[in-house]
Amino acid sequence: MSKLISKWNYPTTVRFGAGRIKELPDVLNATGIKRPLFVTDPGLAKLPVVASTLKILDDAKIPYGVFSEVRPNPVESNLTAGIAVFKKGKHDGVIAFGGGSALDLG
Repeated sequence: MSKLISKWNYPTTVRFGAGRIKELPDVLNATGIKRPLFVTDPGLAKLPVVASTLKILDDAKIPYGVFSEVRPNPVESNLTAGIAVFKKGKHDGVIAFGGGSALDLG
């Protein structure tokens, strides 16, 4: 019987806390993202918290796109649609914003 020995590193940074969203332009700059795609769900997309976040990007003169066709427990068609928007907009990074579904798809 063989033993499986492995090391897996998935370096994902999740930032949270009051006021942290103001760091978004600096984080994008530090990671070299110049044209992000903002991925969220349809409910959040309508809320002031998203509008205020996008205003931070506007104020920093960062061009972005928005993809909000995220359903609960995203399926392949959601991913395919998101990839099409990403490619069409010539985006170079993703901002996954919201609950689990947006984070899963982003």
